[in-house]
Amino acid sequence: MRFFSLLALQDILLYVFPTILFLIVFGLALSFKCWETERGDERRSNILYRFPDGIEDRNAPFPLSLALIVAGTLIWGLFYILYIGMGEVRI
Repeated sequence: MRFFSLLALQDILLYVFPTILFLIVFGLALSFKCWETERGDERRSNILYRFPDGIEDRNAPFPLSLALIVAGTLIWGLFYILYIGMGEVRI
């Protein structure tokens, strides 16, 4: 049991808000799938290079939503480490 109940609330908020933000960004990414261009199908089907073992290279775009999710996860991890490190480490 913790000495202060506020610490448990802070930990819950540090886990819940990024999860809700991830769900919102992921849901928006799935809902805006219709924004594809006419040339997008051509870019995804055109094979640029064939690697050994049957791996094929295409000029398909990296989804913006996935880039935002990865960047948000890295930023949250950095700030979480700093928050925990500054708040609980006593020298």
